[in-house]
Amino acid sequence: TISDWRRPAPDTIPCKAKAAGLYMICTLSKQAADDKGYSDAMMLDYRGLVSEATGANVFFFRDGELHTPTPDCFLDGITRQTVIGLARGLGLKVIERQIKPEELGDFDECFLTGTAAEITPVAEIDQYHYQPGKICQMIVDAYDKEVQPKRAAAE
Repeated sequence: TISDWRRPAPDTIPCKAKAAGLYMICTLSKQAADDKGYSDAMMLDYRGLVSEATGANVFFFRDGELHTPTPDCFLDGITRQTVIGLARGLGLKVIERQIKPEELGDFDECFLTGTAAEITPVAEIDQYHYQPGKICQMIVDAYDKEVQPKRAAAE
């Protein structure tokens, strides 16, 4: 579901940092999503554009292109950066841009990225439905191949 709360403007709070004020907005949004039967909420920024989920970055796929919001008012996550590099290495065109909520129905696949989420397919955002598909699976496989040696070394 799309949250009623918005991500603040970059000149309001250090929005590219994990800051306590931002956690409150995400906590309230996640709780409201849970109350509606959703597992997470999609956050819009102060302009009303798609920014991220409450604790993860978001990607959308259509027509051979991977779209992700420009990280100008939210944390440009390490997993996000890794996925962008892996997707480009797989020959996918990655487009970082402003995404309007009304575009959400135009995409075929959607997934979240984050330290905890790693790569998690999204099936639904409000009335928009997605099929976890081959692109998401390709990226999951590439990500696992990339991080598995690091996991093993850490154990």
